[in-house]
Amino acid sequence: MWNTIKKWTKRLTLWELLKGLKLTLRYFFGGNITLQYPEEETPRSPRFRGMLALRRYANGEERCIACKLCEAVCPACAITIESTTRDDGTRRTTRYDLDVFKCINCGLCEEACPVDSIVLTDEMHYALHERGENIFTKEKLLMIGDMYEKKIAEHREQDKAYR
Repeated sequence: MWNTIKKWTKRLTLWELLKGLKLTLRYFFGGNITLQYPEEETPRSPRFRGMLALRRYANGEERCIACKLCEAVCPACAITIESTTRDDGTRRTTRYDLDVFKCINCGLCEEACPVDSIVLTDEMHYALHERGENIFTKEKLLMIGDMYEKKIAEHREQDKAYR
């Protein structure tokens, strides 16, 4: 009997509607949660994966040995590598193209690289304005690596300390 009265009271007062309005009013009169984007940075995970870059050794030579493991492991087929053998018998890339539109920033290329040549930086602010800018060439990837090398090295040291 008591349960029936309680059930009918809830139906007549539209209990669910009142609960929903209570929630709406709580958020309506609460503080703002919007970030003013250019002035305030959005919180980012330390494991965030952004723009790709190619690294160099301390003597200025590129690290990539043209093993093509990153090209083979890429699930989106975004990497294209062509290589040649130098006079000293080592292989080096003549062409290293990355299609940014295809890249899904999964990090498999970074994990597959035996010499830590290709890395994902924590940079997320980049835009493409012209047709064809979506193909990052070897020169552009090396330039990005040179710009962010200090940050990349710091992250590598933090990762070693974490493990």
